Amino acid sequence: MFEMMVKRALQSVLVIFVMSILAFVGINLVGDPIHLLVAPDASLDEIKRASHALGLDLPVYQQYLRFLTNALRGDMGNSFVFNRSAIGLIFERMPATFELAIMALLLSAVVGIPLGMWSGLRPGSRLHKFAMAFSIFGVTVPVFWLGLILILVFSVNLGWLPSGGRGETTSLLGIQVSFLSWDGIKFIILPACTLALHNVALVMRMTEAGTREVAVQEYVKFARAKGVGPLRLMARHILPNVMIPIVTVMGIEFGHLIAFSLITETIFAWPGMGKLIIDSVLQLDRPVVVAYLMVVLLLYVVINFAVDMLYLVLDPRLRTKAA
Repeated sequence: MFEMMVKRALQSVLVIFVMSILAFVGINLVGDPIHLLVAPDASLDEIKRASHALGLDLPVYQQYLRFLTNALRGDMGNSFVFNRSAIGLIFERMPATFELAIMALLLSAVVGIPLGMWSGLRPGSRLHKFAMAFSIFGVTVPVFWLGLILILVFSVNLGWLPSGGRGETTSLLGIQVSFLSWDGIKFIILPACTLALHNVALVMRMTEAGTREVAVQEYVKFARAKGVGPLRLMARHILPNVMIPIVTVMGIEFGHLIAFSLITETIFAWPGMGKLIIDSVLQLDRPVVVAYLMVVLLLYVVINFAVDMLYLVLDPRLRTKAA
């Protein structure tokens, strides 16, 4: 097991290194931000001095080496637009994105797993047909369309929920969160539902398929023959075996929620990393874009590593194989 952990860690380091090269080179080949940062009537000498001050006159490989050296010290450069630490800007917006992603993930588990299990235990029933239709709808509906429809219905027509922003925040261990106040919860409901719909459908479909597969196993039939109740049967005999692939998928999907929340954050004006990266791309703020990509990549790698380790804990067969 220790050898597998070391192997996964080395693979993660290699992935981070390769992706840092691709991200940095790709971003630096798109546009020239210097003309957005100087006055329209700036002279050629002023443009050259500004390029030299920002290091934009260096070859790409030299810019990358300088970036890599600074990144190992935790410095990813200063934003061209805000003239502040790019990584600092990312970390300021990170709690909002994490809160939204966690709420969406919890919603996926709370709704998707019970509905998937109940529909899997009753194939052909109305609940099963509804769950399958809902899963198809959740996978195929565009996120931006769903967000706009929810705003139109619950904000414009009914006036129940706000259409954008984050609302009142409360300090929790020095981090500003929204879910500790009713005002904050009202602001997070619509974006969390929008972001969670695809994952609810995915978790529901996987749980339904896993439940149908496990429900016909001999040990489940034996438990039913002994008179085990439906709730105990699901909690003790079906759920542990169904959860192994679901935990893996939800761990990976958590990374997706963080990385691809930018559409939802833009629609609902949620002040997270996604909104920041959209603004930075439009302004060609390269340090912020590269810092965002590296932070998201690092989160992806850490989450996948944690999921692999959790998979070893949940599945004793893998622990035996690793040993």
